[in-house]
Amino acid sequence: MIIDCHYHLDPRIQSLDNLLLKMDQYEIEKTALMPVMCDPIPHTRESLLKLMRFCLTHGPVRGLAKKIVARFTLQGEVILPKGPLKIYPDPDNQAVEKALIAHPDRFLGWIFVNPRGKNDPIDEFDKFKDIQGFIGIKAHPFWHQYPPQALVPIARKACNAGMPLLIHAGFDGHGDFSPLLDQVTDLKLILAHTGFPKFRETWGLIKDRKNVWVDLSADAYVDTRITRKVVDFLGPDRCLFGTDGPYGTKADDGVFDNGFIKQRLVKIFPDQGIQKRLLGDNFMEIIS
Repeated sequence: MIIDCHYHLDPRIQSLDNLLLKMDQYEIEKTALMPVMCDPIPHTRESLLKLMRFCLTHGPVRGLAKKIVARFTLQGEVILPKGPLKIYPDPDNQAVEKALIAHPDRFLGWIFVNPRGKNDPIDEFDKFKDIQGFIGIKAHPFWHQYPPQALVPIARKACNAGMPLLIHAGFDGHGDFSPLLDQVTDLKLILAHTGFPKFRETWGLIKDRKNVWVDLSADAYVDTRITRKVVDFLGPDRCLFGTDGPYGTKADDGVFDNGFIKQRLVKIFPDQGIQKRLLGDNFMEIIS
């Protein structure tokens, strides 16, 4: 089974019908949805993204990447090259619930929580955890601007329920997930975007933590070289196929190309056993 483990449900960018069409086209059996957390992200030039990836993967100049992608207004907007982008403090989990009910055979769901939002993370978890299709918790310490340690109470709930926690780590204290793992030792933790923003340093930290995985999503953050390096370093059992859709490379119809990263993985790793692990088996084992 091929599963996209990381997709933001935003019909303003990609309709549900188009998503299902692309899933059929690329033989993606299931997609794990999370509610959208921001206004539509404007297109960024590939030359700037390439510069950002170079800086992120070369420690001495990582500070430049931070200046590009980690600036915020007093209102909590993230400042992108084309201007401030509105961040939603409480992403709408009900939107994902509706998609799960409408297409239970095609979609899985992440429960999005924010310790700094108005919605209590424990209440959000209890509200949605027993609805068929919800398989874990999603959090974004980077854009919601808090230390991962703030997730300890909800991480304990996830751990007790046997569910994974998927986080998008940030810079400095917003990326320090070690205290979270030290306090919830059995937590199944997934780091988005191959361990953004420290990449190789993060891989070293989690190499011996068998309960931590990375997803391979987001062609803005992750290119072919980074993908190959992380799979080589951690092994194919610790990496998961995800797209970060509907953000990224567009298909011929002008809408997100849901098969772009899948095709990248197939090209980089021709061994069908490795493909099987990356594209679905690993994730199925985590959520089973």
